[in-house]
Amino acid sequence: MRRALALPGAALLAALLAPAALAQPPSDELDQTIGADQPVSTDRAVLSLGHVDIGPRYVDGVWTLMVHDDTRAIVDRSVWRELDQTVFQVSDTAVLPVPEDPSYSFIGEPGTSVYVLPQVQNPDVVWVGWNTQDPDVMDTIEGGVTLTLTSLDGPGELFVYLQAGNFGAADVLWDSTKSERQDIWVEVNTHTHANWVFTEPGVYLAQVEATADLVDGSTVNGTAALRFAVGNATDPEGAFAAKEHAVPSIPAGATRAGASSDPAEEASSGPDVLTLALAGVALILAAGMVVVVVRGRAAKRHAASRDTP
Repeated sequence: MRRALALPGAALLAALLAPAALAQPPSDELDQTIGADQPVSTDRAVLSLGHVDIGPRYVDGVWTLMVHDDTRAIVDRSVWRELDQTVFQVSDTAVLPVPEDPSYSFIGEPGTSVYVLPQVQNPDVVWVGWNTQDPDVMDTIEGGVTLTLTSLDGPGELFVYLQAGNFGAADVLWDSTKSERQDIWVEVNTHTHANWVFTEPGVYLAQVEATADLVDGSTVNGTAALRFAVGNATDPEGAFAAKEHAVPSIPAGATRAGASSDPAEEASSGPDVLTLALAGVALILAAGMVVVVVRGRAAKRHAASRDTP
């Protein structure tokens, strides 16, 4: 099933069943610095555990959307990888029920099983975020980068969202059921993680565009597909083999739903507690928002709508 979005900008909760985990602080690994000398790997990689970020980088002078692989599962150092040579594998360990809370009705019916890559790191699944921290990128962009979900190929839907504060409402960034433009504005030198939710097992290709204005007055953009193999029964080879499709241009006057990350405030994180119904017993699960910036400043999202020229 293919849905082309009128151009891009939403995932579930991070469920931690151990009560002690509810107060777990953010990992020091989030306070990261990316060196200019980190290599680009062209090898195929299936990433199922550990920390990864999507983000722009210049490759031979060309603005390119890539994945920063900090898992150290394949090589014993952080590397950048080509997205068409990388598959994010989501095992059945990620399955959780949709909460009874009506604020999560955008995901599906309460109790429905979905696959969740949480905002707070779960060591049993891959931890997907984004950053604008490559040194050359930070030196050349004016303000930040816009990340846009342009289309989704897959058997179900994709939602990416942030959760902030105790019992805070889900801040939906990308919702593949919507046709309007959904952009995420990410300030320079920002590192953010969100919840990613897939409603069905199978192969997903999420086509994402990264656009930025440069300090020299020019504009750069690049598009690549994030490849997900969701469910134990889904072969990652199918995700490697899946083809990207052309995306129609956005119509004039389309709505832009913006989300920004502003490295202007002190880093913060907070677990969120939701009550889920499962086998008639209420379980307390936690999801937290972690937005970490290298220079000790945190990201803040501003919801803003504006018309494109």
